[in-house]
Amino acid sequence: MSMYTAIATSAGRDGRAVSSDGRLDVKLALQKELGGDGEGTNPEQLFAAGYAACFASAMRLVGAQQKIDVSDASVTAEIGLSPNGQGGFQLEATLRVELPDSIAPETARELVEATHQVCPYSNATRGNIPVNLVVE
Repeated sequence: MSMYTAIATSAGRDGRAVSSDGRLDVKLALQKELGGDGEGTNPEQLFAAGYAACFASAMRLVGAQQKIDVSDASVTAEIGLSPNGQGGFQLEATLRVELPDSIAPETARELVEATHQVCPYSNATRGNIPVNLVVE
């Protein structure tokens, strides 16, 4: 049973995406790189924003459990879109995690790997798309 269910509706990349509660209402546009006008956001940007926010929140949880202060940490998600060689498309992700200098490199790597096991986006993508974790 879900603790929360988000609901959004869209008619495609050139239109709008609207959440059922009206809090999200964005203009979508096909990226210029894909032949569109790029005059709106796109699903990959929305996915990147969601993944970055989710991973950062999961890292705060894991950090608290491990007694590591990650209050100054940030996560930048890069979501790539490319042909899959079978007539369709695929995603790939890079998560760039910026942590305070006070956290030792080995501890930082362990924290990020543990977070990758907790984050719902990481769990959803595991085995489906490549996810590269970069600790900065």
